[in-house]
Amino acid sequence: MSPNRNAPSVYAQLVDLLLIQLSNYRWAWRGTVVTGVVAPVMMLLAIGLPAKQYGTGGLAYVLVGSVVMSLMFQNQNQVAHNFAFMKAMGTLDYFATLPIHRAIVVVGTVSAFFLLSLPALGVTLLLGALFLGVPLAVDPVALLVVPLCALPLAGVGALIGLLAPGPQDVGPIALVTTMAMLFVGPVILPPDTLPDWLMAVSHVSPTNYAASAIQQVLVGPVTGRLWVDVGVLAALTAVVLWVVGRKVPWHAR
Repeated sequence: MSPNRNAPSVYAQLVDLLLIQLSNYRWAWRGTVVTGVVAPVMMLLAIGLPAKQYGTGGLAYVLVGSVVMSLMFQNQNQVAHNFAFMKAMGTLDYFATLPIHRAIVVVGTVSAFFLLSLPALGVTLLLGALFLGVPLAVDPVALLVVPLCALPLAGVGALIGLLAPGPQDVGPIALVTTMAMLFVGPVILPPDTLPDWLMAVSHVSPTNYAASAIQQVLVGPVTGRLWVDVGVLAALTAVVLWVVGRKVPWHAR
């Protein structure tokens, strides 16, 4: 079949793939509860109590870190498992026989799992703010920033799923990647508690910019640093999703 023959519009392709991937809630909701809410809240409880000595500023890092952790588990890790499953089961080869572009498969999958992560993200944020006593100051630009923080993380997850030897290898690789990215830089802990070498390494991690941006738009105050974070996250998103698109097997065409 020619890829251009009777091909639906890009919008129709995206909506169809989005709806297909949203059906993953049937198996993903259990993981959403456990890893999207329970794990971040447990981390918040474990780190939040000792961090009270740092005052509201230190507690804000713990709250933001739990939100970033929820984003990672629900976007990076779930997307990794989904791409590994689609690769192993031949779903990607099936999609390649349809009049759709592989970039739509990537964008539709990433977007669907971000939507599925929103309930867990909201619960984690509200419970964390209540427990830690951190006042929220949600800026309207959060509607742009939060999805932008999720996109490069989901892209990393897609790469893990595509490059892993098999579905059984995705879990350990994704978990190690998540833990490494959480503790590289001031994601959970304030920068003055971290060694200089770790702060230097943090400049290559998307979680560093995601944590900074989320803290500004959810806790405040918004500063000029936000637009640096947004620019870096947008660039990382473009690069990672482009690499994912190149790595998606598209043999049937």
